[in-house]
Amino acid sequence: MKHNGRRYYPFSQFLRERFGCKVYKLPVDAGFTCPNRDGKIGYGGCTYCYNPSFSPPILLQKSSIPLQVKYRKALLKRKGKVNKFLVYFQSYTNTYARVKILKRLYDEAIQDKDVIGFCIGTRPDCVPDEVLDLIESYAKDYHIWLEYGLQSMHDETLLRIRRGHNFAQFGDAVKRTQGRNIFICVHIILGLPGEAKEDILKTTRALVRMGIDGIKLHHLQVIKNTRIAREFSKGEFKVLSLEDYIKLVCDVLELLPARIAIQRLVGEVLQDKMLVAPRWNLNKHKVLSAIDQEFVDRGSFQGSKFDSKKS
Repeated sequence: MKHNGRRYYPFSQFLRERFGCKVYKLPVDAGFTCPNRDGKIGYGGCTYCYNPSFSPPILLQKSSIPLQVKYRKALLKRKGKVNKFLVYFQSYTNTYARVKILKRLYDEAIQDKDVIGFCIGTRPDCVPDEVLDLIESYAKDYHIWLEYGLQSMHDETLLRIRRGHNFAQFGDAVKRTQGRNIFICVHIILGLPGEAKEDILKTTRALVRMGIDGIKLHHLQVIKNTRIAREFSKGEFKVLSLEDYIKLVCDVLELLPARIAIQRLVGEVLQDKMLVAPRWNLNKHKVLSAIDQEFVDRGSFQGSKFDSKKS
């Protein structure tokens, strides 16, 4: 199986097949917070989280959604002809507000005629039925993704990184989302403290059984000003080497059915000075090329070890 030379199913190809053109995601900051920060569940957030390290620039954060969309769209237009866009509600928990507020923000995201839908980053414990009903109402006319931050299926890991929810809550959110014409993407982190390869593959198999539509893989990045940076400085865990990460990514992709769209294979930090570890000294494109080469060396591809009888 190959998609434009890749041995996995990239999200860009998924979108091109559906819309017949290149589609870009436009990240926006709608000013949300998180129940793991404002005291509803906890304070300080997950142990690894420092949102400014990957969020839009501060000036954009203070702008309205339409202005952020206009700005990012203009930047992409300069680089070449782009016909369609998905607005990506990225920062923090983008379903964590009253339905009335959410509707106003989501309505603002689709004002531009070239926007065909939006993607919503959220937590599995922040999608009550009334919020899912609202999102479903947009899915009748727009292409909608809910991106659930899971990170791991193992409750002991979720407790250690202070996620503030468990795997059962994630399973419940997925079940209540399915059947609404909403696509589901799940974020997982490879290399979390205390997790071995088999723990990560167990998470992968569980997600396959749930029938998700897309996945984002991130390597654990130790960022300054986080709890996990303090744990790392004390030698409480080690980060993945580039070689180990590349092999692990391919191990995960081999278990995923070919229909699952791969939205991300490597994490990025916008402010390099914030990154403590790992420092691989390779940019994103070179890491992706290394993943491609690992698949070639294996004679393998996404889904090569997928067993439909066990899913």
